[in-house]
This record gives sequence, C-alpha cells and structure tokens, in this order.
Amino acid sequence: MLNKLLAEFIGTFWLVLGGCGSAVLAATFPEVGIGLTGVSLAFGLTVLTAAYALGPISGGHFNPAVSVGLWAGGRFPARHLAPYVVAQVAGAVLAAALIYVIASGKAGFDVQAGFAANGYGAHSPGGYSLEAAFVCELVMSFMFVLVVLGATHTRAPVGFAGIAIGLALALVHLISIPVTNTSVNPARSTGPALFVGGWAMAQLWLFWLAPLLGGALAGVLYRKVLQREPVEPSVTGQLEPGFGLGART
Repeated sequence: MLNKLLAEFIGTFWLVLGGCGSAVLAATFPEVGIGLTGVSLAFGLTVLTAAYALGPISGGHFNPAVSVGLWAGGRFPARHLAPYVVAQVAGAVLAAALIYVIASGKAGFDVQAGFAANGYGAHSPGGYSLEAAFVCELVMSFMFVLVVLGATHTRAPVGFAGIAIGLALALVHLISIPVTNTSVNPARSTGPALFVGGWAMAQLWLFWLAPLLGGALAGVLYRKVLQREPVEPSVTGQLEPGFGLGART
C-alpha cells in the first residue's frame, strides 16, 4: 500500500507543479507567456505523463474526485479512499510550497495576486458568480471522471487511457479557466489556497464539494447505466417460433 500512496503523492505533486507552476511562472511572462492555452496544455501533459509513469503502481488517480468517482463506479475499494486523498493533498501542498519558493525569488512577487488559486465572484478570472462556478466545476468534473472511467474500461483500447485522460483535462481547462481558474481537483485547489489564505480558503469549500459530487455522479451513472452489459440471446441450437424453412415473412 505504501508504494501506491507514494505514487499518488508524486503524481499529484507533478500535476500541481506542472499545471499551477506554469500558471504562476510562465502564463504572463513578458512577450512570450504561454497564456491560457499553454496552461491548459501543461495540466494535460502532467496527468498524461504521470498516468504512464505512475498509473501502473497506484491506478493514477492524482485527484480526490477521480478516487471518489472510481469508488462510486465500483472500481476502487472504500478502505483505500481516505489514504489516497491524504496522499494527494500532501503532494499538492508540497508542490504549492515549491512554487512559492521559486516565485518569491523574483522582486515584486505577491501571493495575493492569485497564485493559481481557484475562486468565484470577485476572485473568478472572468467575474463569474458562485452559481456559475458551481455548475461549471460540477459538469467539468463529471465529464472528466466519465472519460477516466471510459478510457480505463476493459473494452477500451489498451495503452491509450493516459492520452485520452490528459487531453480531456486540457480541454476542461480550455473551457473553464475563465470561470474558476479550473479546479476539478480538490487537492490541486487546496495547495495554492493554503498559501493565499483569506478569500481562497473561504471559497475552498466549493472546489471540494462540486468536484467530488461531479465525480460521484459520473461513477454512479457509469456503473448503473453506461457499462451495463447488453443481454445476449441464449444459443440453444433450436429455431425460434416463426423462423426457419417455410416460415411466413
């Protein structure tokens, strides 16, 4: 179990370091900043690379919403849920601490300027309301976890899950960065919020509630409806009534 938790810790650390680090250090770098598209791609690339590097060890969740979704979908044991979430949050906090150390090495750095924290209302990049932020995070988390469940299904093409999941996370960020700075991951939200404090900690509840609810809904829907096996007709070797030579059509 320790190796699984360490893999989740490192994978979440890498996700936050790559995603939030790109937002803090590179998004608005003078003249050559990577912008919204670059930050979205960075989040996608981190989960893609971590999925292939660490997924074989822990399953590659790196996100409490994914762990909850897999549990709700019957793919993950409840007894492992809390340890996984603790490891994920710890990895995210360490990554945020490292970003803070690097970013504070530049004169004029102000952690209150954002630090890639998630927010709504006055702290939404586009000024979106609490209601809009909740709906956005719920739906984006639902769709992301649905992709995770589908890409890792036994009938899915083998070896391509990481690509689908990474591209899905990049797409989610392309859509929702203007609304909430994109969470869909409570651990990712917790790391930066601890350093920003104040408003970020006050609004953190939404970035736990909406992703976890979205992930759980995706898991239940996938298990109860989408992955239900079709009923195959039994093979008896006998013709059904009305079929066969001489049957009327």
